[in-house]
Amino acid sequence: FGGEPNTRVCPVCLGLPGALPVPNREAIQMVLRTALALNCQVPVDSVFHRKNYFYPDLPKGFQVSQYEETNPIGYHGHLMIHTSRGPKRIGIKRVHLEEDTGKILHLPGGGSGVDYNRAGVPLMEIVTDFPPDIESAEEAREYVAQLRQLLVYLGVCDGKMEEGSLRCEPNISVRRADSETLGTKTELKNLSSFRNVFLGTEYERRRQIAVLETGGTVAQETRGWNEATESSYLMRTKESEQEYRYFPCPDLVPLHFDRADVEAARAALPELPLAKLQRYQDEFNLSPQDAQLLTAERPWAEWFEAAVAAGGDPKAVCNWMNGDFARLLKETGQAAVIPGVESDTEGREPARMTPEILVKVAKLVADGTITGKKAKEVFEKAYMTGDDPASMVEGQTQISDTDFIRQAVADVIAEHPDPVATYRSGKEGVLGFLVGQVMRRTQGRANPPMVQEEMRRQLDETS
Repeated sequence: FGGEPNTRVCPVCLGLPGALPVPNREAIQMVLRTALALNCQVPVDSVFHRKNYFYPDLPKGFQVSQYEETNPIGYHGHLMIHTSRGPKRIGIKRVHLEEDTGKILHLPGGGSGVDYNRAGVPLMEIVTDFPPDIESAEEAREYVAQLRQLLVYLGVCDGKMEEGSLRCEPNISVRRADSETLGTKTELKNLSSFRNVFLGTEYERRRQIAVLETGGTVAQETRGWNEATESSYLMRTKESEQEYRYFPCPDLVPLHFDRADVEAARAALPELPLAKLQRYQDEFNLSPQDAQLLTAERPWAEWFEAAVAAGGDPKAVCNWMNGDFARLLKETGQAAVIPGVESDTEGREPARMTPEILVKVAKLVADGTITGKKAKEVFEKAYMTGDDPASMVEGQTQISDTDFIRQAVADVIAEHPDPVATYRSGKEGVLGFLVGQVMRRTQGRANPPMVQEEMRRQLDETS
């Protein structure tokens, strides 16, 4: 991605005479890892096939792919997703390895060109079951979003849909309300975001219904999505599987998966998002919403666990991370990193905030050293400088001395007779003003809960 067209090609990419492909070990291992994470079965032997069709982005006139139900690297799996109606099981028909095609570019002056930079690059395809479990545009979007999360957790994909690292090409069909038989399907391409997955799927559903309701027939075809007009357009008529004339690829030997190697790959899988989500609720007593925010990205979850390991209260760490820390990262364009742990910041500057610093700020609040308001100031300063929070609050610690607070409250009551009379007439809304005067008098250092409690006590006692 990002290279000038046709500057990252090789004889295999271009399908030049005599060029022969070789299996990519790392790509095979990534597909195996994905298949296991998707609860798939793995065959003893997996075979590559040639998929034959003509299109300008396919220089050889065929694509090396995989065919037949038990030949792919993974088959008969599933992914559990969360929907607005609760958890749902999405069946996975197969996970297979194939080669990518080129990319057709429409030129400004008219006509088209083909960029073969990505042709021949290993491409993993994940195919859902038929009959389909996904029944709406919303479920399609959630499936892609949660599949992306899984793939990024596994380290097999960066999930950048806008760069083509992750593509969604749904097959969409409708049926009449009184029928169980699905109609003719269309395939939709060029969906470069979760939003477009939703909009494109919903548009195509409505388009097919409109065709049928006006007496027309839905054609089996491949359609593209135009983001600007939010509509689909015909790209080409869709071939049937018979027309692809699949046959075993003579240039590649079958892959053999030793059972011990498969189990070793299964044991090496990281904790997956769904399991981590449940553990955070059980182990740390977090709400589903908080747990979901923390587990959305693996590095974010690892940062949270590092802070808890440093002695932080899970709920307090969660609140700081999902609040001020997330805000500051967004405002500065920096990345959260754990010192000493290698991470991909995607070109962003690492933030100076560390798990240990965050925990120190949280503890200053928990032990009553500083107020919540003061803590926000300290946190922001620590974020910008990376300095020890304790050094920032010398001489500014929270005052929790009972006698001091009692006298400060008494002084404020004596100085503000009108608000005091208002409170005693039953209008307790003025209490906030009186508490605020104590906080101003003490330069924000008095313990707010203690001030409020003492203020109520003195006002009620002398009323």
